[in-house]
Amino acid sequence: IIRFDPETNMDEHSNGPAPKWSKGTPSLVTFITITFLVCSPILSVECTSISVWPKPREFSWPAQQATLLSPCFTIESPHHQYLSTSIERYLLLILSEHFHPLSKPHANLTNGPALQTLVVLVNDLAAPLSHGVNESYSLSIPTSGDKASLIAETVWGAMRGLETFSQLVWGMPSWVAVGVEVRDWPIFSYRGVMLDTSRNYYKVEDILRTIAAMSGNKLNVFHWHITDSHSFPLLLPSEPDLAAKGSYGSDMQYSPADVKRIVEFGLEHGVRVLPELDMPGHTGSWAEAYPEIVTCANMFWWPAGSAWADRLASEPGTGHLNPLNPKTYQVLKNVISDVATLFPDQFYHAGSDEIIPGCWKADPTIQAFLSNGGTLSQLLEMFINSTLPHIVSLNRTAVYWEDVLLDPIIKVDKSFLPPEHTILQTWNDGPKNTKRIVSSGYRAIVSSADFYYLDCGHGDFVGNDSQYDKPPGSKQGKGGSWCGPFKTWQTIYNYDITYGLTEEEATMVLGGEVALWSEQADPTVLDSRIWPRASAMAESMWSGNRDKEGMKRYAEATDRLNEWRSRMVSRGVGAEPIQPLWCVRKPGMCNTVQPLT
Repeated sequence: IIRFDPETNMDEHSNGPAPKWSKGTPSLVTFITITFLVCSPILSVECTSISVWPKPREFSWPAQQATLLSPCFTIESPHHQYLSTSIERYLLLILSEHFHPLSKPHANLTNGPALQTLVVLVNDLAAPLSHGVNESYSLSIPTSGDKASLIAETVWGAMRGLETFSQLVWGMPSWVAVGVEVRDWPIFSYRGVMLDTSRNYYKVEDILRTIAAMSGNKLNVFHWHITDSHSFPLLLPSEPDLAAKGSYGSDMQYSPADVKRIVEFGLEHGVRVLPELDMPGHTGSWAEAYPEIVTCANMFWWPAGSAWADRLASEPGTGHLNPLNPKTYQVLKNVISDVATLFPDQFYHAGSDEIIPGCWKADPTIQAFLSNGGTLSQLLEMFINSTLPHIVSLNRTAVYWEDVLLDPIIKVDKSFLPPEHTILQTWNDGPKNTKRIVSSGYRAIVSSADFYYLDCGHGDFVGNDSQYDKPPGSKQGKGGSWCGPFKTWQTIYNYDITYGLTEEEATMVLGGEVALWSEQADPTVLDSRIWPRASAMAESMWSGNRDKEGMKRYAEATDRLNEWRSRMVSRGVGAEPIQPLWCVRKPGMCNTVQPLT
């Protein structure tokens, strides 16, 4: 559901108005669709000849002309700590990339002068990178003259415009599209990628490469799921034993200096870093330093002969923090304070998913509490009531997984989760749980496993698994993957995260986030698991997945995504292919013309 207000150049999801230069200004150009060369209504392919990803909200290139980029090309901009670094990076990229498109753009080279300068103007240099910051920009590359202009409300919008400009340059020598007018701003303010670094470790360089690729896709939140039952790789000054004893080793830890490097790199790329230390579940690794505060640690996850309902964890790796032990909160106060110091973002992800009854019931003190009339939900309420106020006192908004409110067995009453301090992230039951969250008055981040879990479709990682031992000819179901099948880029692209919501409810959806859990992922497959599928979500979050007539535009998006994937690879990102090169060379020929069910 997208409503556009021509007076303010906003829709209800936009993170601020379009820049001041455009307010109330009538459009003097006809905005056209950016796609590729072959025109065919039968094949659902429109005819233009340049590719930008994600697709801008408004783009005009009527004459399809280009000029040479001067070898002395420069970018002029006001000084700003992070924008200036971004300018230097993009200047080097633009001058040295010489990207060769898979399908050469059709453009007429003008007789005008080479483009010498891009002038960047920013209305508000002081706006911090935070949720809801204005990311709009305007880009104008005239047909005549040697200067182009980029105007943005904030430095973060300027960074988005620099990325768009970089994608309008190609070839050797470098050509740049001219006669171009762009006005652009995102639909959703929250556009994220989650990476789990507990189950398998990723070097700092892997994280930085991911953040850089996110910036190229105009994604703006790196959700860092740092710890889990399997390892605790974050070195905290107040609680150093958690990493010293709970990590996979001293060479698989993130020091405060590493965190600072990652956070600063994110700021230089317009990407927030949102930390998550999952709790009270998924905390088995804490037991290496503090065994007294963790229940069922290092126990077998699903004891032989027991029912699934009596398991100790939903996968190997047991352990829950004990809400009844005062020592738990002494440690947690230090942990939360350290994390808030290391990570300046206004959001603090406090986890709270998958509280398994059997794990808490394995502890004698909890058994006694339950025998005296207490409930498991009261334990969780006790935990939330002892930690959320501390998070809020540090000027943070708490993000929890949906389970804290929606779990059928262990959940808290709404009174423990003030909506003004709480955001819920949904991962189950697709649009149904999104509806439940927003109709309860909470802001939502959508990570529905049916659409946005990038680890799905690769089977399961537990050994001695009899579900794979079936007679030939048997149905394979989901192939052992609880969230199978594999989520294709088309599945991700076509998901409407406000489906089934009222207009008012839709405004409560902050945005979407794809997630890579790392049971079966590590640095060797990181890039190909994320890209270009995360690119598909990036476009749907930035400018939507429908054309101006309201029709899904996945057909024309295919050719642009092929080109964008190729450019990402040339930039050092190991994105997997989505089609044979033959399809790229013959746009539209690999589409279907029959409806498939």
